[in-house]
Amino acid sequence: MTNTSLEVIGYVRCDYKEKFGIPRQSGLTGRAAAFIEILPPYNQAEAFRGLDGFSHIWLLWDFSRAHKNGFTATVKPPKLGGNQRMGVFATRSPFRPNNIGLSSVKLLDIIYNEENGCVHGLVVSGADILDGTPVYDIKPYLPYTDSHPDATGGWTDSL
Repeated sequence: MTNTSLEVIGYVRCDYKEKFGIPRQSGLTGRAAAFIEILPPYNQAEAFRGLDGFSHIWLLWDFSRAHKNGFTATVKPPKLGGNQRMGVFATRSPFRPNNIGLSSVKLLDIIYNEENGCVHGLVVSGADILDGTPVYDIKPYLPYTDSHPDATGGWTDSL
């Protein structure tokens, strides 16, 4: 087993200071604005060349307040009232082996630092992320491959 570490490229800045009240999925709210503060050396303008042409991006981030010791194979999803267990890999629970979150958000703006030309951060909407959350990566959302109109939702389809 390889033990690798992830580099934090930035932090989420938003109004959600506590986990209660955060939308459960990024697609459930279009108004939840956030600022993704980008850290050096990842803030080089060249690293963002072409990103402004995308309407949406993927954020990969750390469920930083949900770290637990040990692996739990099942969780109790809130969508099921917290009364029924599902396999952790059949849920989007924050209690995961690697605590990695994934959110699809709308890219509203890229803010550049006028003094040095570096990227200060990204303005996004639809964020379901807690203030201060470490961000590991940013990827463009590709409609031709990321959207699957014929997809099924497993156990969530019956809710």
